[in-house]
Formats: sequence, structure tokens, C-alpha cells
Amino acid sequence: MTTPRITPGGLRELGLINWAYCRAAARVVGAPDAHIFSTFGRARGLFRGWLAFSAMLMPFGRISRHETELVILRVAHLRGCDYELDHHTRLAKRAGVTDELQQRVFAGPDASGWSPRHQALLSAVDILVDKRDLDDDAWRDLAAHYDERQLIEFCLLVGQYDALATTLGTLRVQRDFA
Repeated sequence: MTTPRITPGGLRELGLINWAYCRAAARVVGAPDAHIFSTFGRARGLFRGWLAFSAMLMPFGRISRHETELVILRVAHLRGCDYELDHHTRLAKRAGVTDELQQRVFAGPDASGWSPRHQALLSAVDILVDKRDLDDDAWRDLAAHYDERQLIEFCLLVGQYDALATTLGTLRVQRDFA
């Protein structure tokens, strides 16, 4: 296990609002500490802004929770982000993503059994993470299933969890469940 580059903060480092949020979040996930929050919370107001932005994508986005979790699991898998996988494996189950379906997410968009909608969704995730852009064919496939607002949200969702994987890895944030 690597040493965190920025250690999780306590009350003094986080401030009362961030500390209270972190304590509540840890209880909700069933961990002694939700390291993502107690680390990011050290950024004070930036942390709260990030939480608001993130919440608009998940859980309050226009893309269904089920499909949002498919996207997040795929990004986490592609990026090898165990922290995201730990949390979103659990959250995905609550959104109806079974163990079998999760394994299919990890196998990718070419695995058998995907609807055209989910195949387009997961293919677009792969392309966006790899190329940082979608070609016209991938865009057309995705746009056949999602409205304009959802298409914007999709790009932000993939980008958010890709950036989150980068930040978690760079800061060496410790997993809550090892």
C-alpha cells in the first residue's frame, strides 16, 4: 500500500462543515473514514463546489442511475481505479446492476447481451476515455438514444470520473475497503 500524498484531514484541517459531511458520509458507506472526502475536504470551498457538481451528475442527473453506474464502472475499470470500483460496485448493485452485469461491463461493449443503447453507451465511454473525443459514428450511435441534455451530461460524467480516477491515483488516496 502506498502512502497518501495528502493525508485525510480531521476537524481542524477540514473545518466544521466539511468534517461533519465526511463523518456522515463515512457512516453511510460503513467505513471508519471516507478517505476521498476527508482528503478532498482539505480544499474547503472547492470541495463543496465539487460535491455540488458531482451530485448533479450522480445521483441527480438526467441519465438513469442504472446507466450512470454502468458508465462509472466502465471508466473505473478502464482507469484501473480501485477506489471508484470499491464504491461504485456497491452503488451499482443498489441501482440494479447485478454481479453478472458488472462482469459484462468489465468485459466491455463487445460482450454479448448488450442492448443497442447500452452498447452505444459503453462504446462511447471507451472511445472518450481513450481518445478524449467521440468520432461522428460514435456520436450518432449515442445520440440515437439520448437527448441533447443527456449527451452533454454523458460527456461531463465520463470526464468527471476520469478526472476523479486521476486525482485519486495522483494523491494516493487510500481505499476505504481493502
